[in-house]
Amino acid sequence: MTTFADLIKSDKPVLIDFSAEWCGPCKMMAPILKQLKDMAGEDVRIIKVDVDKNPAAASAYNVQGVPTLILFKDEQIKWRQSGVVQAAQLKQIVDQYK
Repeated sequence: MTTFADLIKSDKPVLIDFSAEWCGPCKMMAPILKQLKDMAGEDVRIIKVDVDKNPAAASAYNVQGVPTLILFKDEQIKWRQSGVVQAAQLKQIVDQYK
């Protein structure tokens, strides 16, 4: 099984979407992240993490609210933001680190 640590070791950007089933804004992020994937293709890996099912990962990164997006590259946090972020803005951020 791949661990969270394995996922963020990548030399290409990995965008983690910390979310929850009950969260309205999190549901808004799903089509935005699909749009980002369509635009960025293989430049970024997008992973959704349910904070209720993975509380250890959420607390390790001090995720207080959902959605929280964190961009990792080479195990380091390059960018993070809580709330809904539009695909075009996410693409600009990913492009800085690819």
